[in-house]
Amino acid sequence: MKKTLIVIDMQNDFIDGALGTPEACAIVGNVREKLGRYRAEGAEVIFTRDTHGEDYLDTAEGKKLPVKHCVKGTAGWEISRELDADGCEVIDKPTFGWLGWGGRDFGEIELVGLCTDICVVSNALILKAMYPDCSITVDASCCAGVTPESHRAALATMKMCQIDVKGE
Repeated sequence: MKKTLIVIDMQNDFIDGALGTPEACAIVGNVREKLGRYRAEGAEVIFTRDTHGEDYLDTAEGKKLPVKHCVKGTAGWEISRELDADGCEVIDKPTFGWLGWGGRDFGEIELVGLCTDICVVSNALILKAMYPDCSITVDASCCAGVTPESHRAALATMKMCQIDVKGE
């Protein structure tokens, strides 16, 4: 069965930049190890990248989260140098969840990344709706939320929606 690792928004602005947290910094090593295991198996690896323009603060999202981040072409938009995205598909997504997942041949999907309570949960639920018979797992030890409390709440939400959560 085809295995896919989806690495959500492991970008500098979410790790130690404009919206960084100690919890985000703490998971980088775990994500790097998991990425290495998937690569060694020859599995598919997809990275997503939160992508905004210079006008971010004028957007609907920017009005609710008025912190300029992940502006295309900036250092904060880049995937962490500690993770090797070379040779992987990289999806630039303009919002929390990517709606372009359709038409893919997913077997097993594992999601990791940032932020558990925004983009990870959004993509997990979209994938569950699009691929209801696909095994979808989130590794909590490779995710971090805006706060530890919202991280735990997002994990509970995903469990209720029949997404497997491991690594708690």
